Amino acid sequence: MDYPQKQGKLIMPEYGRNVQKMVAYALTIEDRDERNRCVNTILETMSNLFPYLKQEEAYRQKIYDHLAIMSDFKLDIDWPYGVPVPEEIKLSPEPIDYPRSSKMMHYGHIIDEMIKQAVNEDNIERKHRLINLIANIMKRNLLVFNKDQDVSRERIANDLKILSNGLLSIDFEGFHLAENSELLPETKKKKKK
Repeated sequence: MDYPQKQGKLIMPEYGRNVQKMVAYALTIEDRDERNRCVNTILETMSNLFPYLKQEEAYRQKIYDHLAIMSDFKLDIDWPYGVPVPEEIKLSPEPIDYPRSSKMMHYGHIIDEMIKQAVNEDNIERKHRLINLIANIMKRNLLVFNKDQDVSRERIANDLKILSNGLLSIDFEGFHLAENSELLPETKKKKKK
């Protein structure tokens, strides 16, 4: 049996092994006219696999670029958009910047924003309610992050103090930290058949 692992790496897996084999076959054709006809058939197959590409403005050029990549830029055909150069074709998108300003990523970036709001709040009663809300969300996030870890009031208070650079603290008098069952409802486990 011919296993896929033994057939070599797929250059563009989204097109599949059959298209890759068609491209490899086109590379072996010596007659240029015959090779061009074969490539046109391959291009039609590629565009049929992804019909939504036809809605894009430069979809034909994109398919030709993909063909060039799969042939390792060795295919000698009549390129309608000029002979592709590996340096010009960029496969991977630009990396997206992710805000990493949080000291404790398991709480999430939104907690940082909520803490900034609480620090800037002038109304004492509203500030107290906001701190209570933040502490309960922190506890829920800790439970989601790892259900087995310590989620005591002291830990939440300490983490809140660290995240706010000492500007916020929890007054345990009149403060309600929700129970675990209130924050994370029990999930039903499927019965094994």
